[in-house]
Amino acid sequence: MSSVSATDMPRLVTVSVVSHDQGALVKLLLEDLDWHSAARIEVILTVNVEEVLPFDCAEYQFPVTIIRNVSPRGFGANHNAAFRERHCSFFCVMNPDIRLNSDPFTLLLPALADPSVAIVAPLVCSVKGKIEDSARRMPTPLIIANKAFGRGRGPDYPIGQERFYPDWVAGMFMLFRSDVYAQMGGFDERYFLYYEDVDLCARLALSGYRIVLDPAVSVTHDARRESHRRFRYFLRHAASISRFFLSPVYFRYMVRRMPQRNSRPT
Repeated sequence: MSSVSATDMPRLVTVSVVSHDQGALVKLLLEDLDWHSAARIEVILTVNVEEVLPFDCAEYQFPVTIIRNVSPRGFGANHNAAFRERHCSFFCVMNPDIRLNSDPFTLLLPALADPSVAIVAPLVCSVKGKIEDSARRMPTPLIIANKAFGRGRGPDYPIGQERFYPDWVAGMFMLFRSDVYAQMGGFDERYFLYYEDVDLCARLALSGYRIVLDPAVSVTHDARRESHRRFRYFLRHAASISRFFLSPVYFRYMVRRMPQRNSRPT
């Protein structure tokens, strides 16, 4: 593990990024962060598979810590390890294929002043400007079956001007209060890839916390959708779905939600 410190000034947000031979994408993200958010962040970059990074960490105005894994680790394990190296009050999980056109933290951080809020996320758009389904309702076997047959695609919630409270937000961009992340033990590392974000949001809800999406902030996501293109990723996705649906977390979440569903007006 190596560290480069650009300055000793106080910082608010630790940004955790994991690269799977994605150095070119990471370079673009770091440039975006350097342009828009340099004064308030530190970055912990986990190199999950061996690669030569196409940039020098000393180029940036924020501290960069690099963790190089001896062997590949899962999504949750990588971000949990980065969290243990953090120095800030807020912890942001961000995919390397996120692009920024402004500082997302200026508008997102105030939502976390509410002690009932554990995560805040921005609106996520595709490179073509289409709103992605990054804020979703808790999955059920029926919802998954409908999506498998091409039904029920698109955003689960109507997007307006105001913040709202989805059941869960996707792990491409999640901004946490560090104390709550620590309280929850971070991501469940038994999910190697996929559904660790769903599981964590469900556990947060069971602990009385809320998730916020703020459409006043948007980022761009160059989605790769590997589970749709490679059979081994599809198998991992299917295995994670099965693990979640069979977990005590999902059972407790759905039991708690039943009175709410039954009390809704028809």
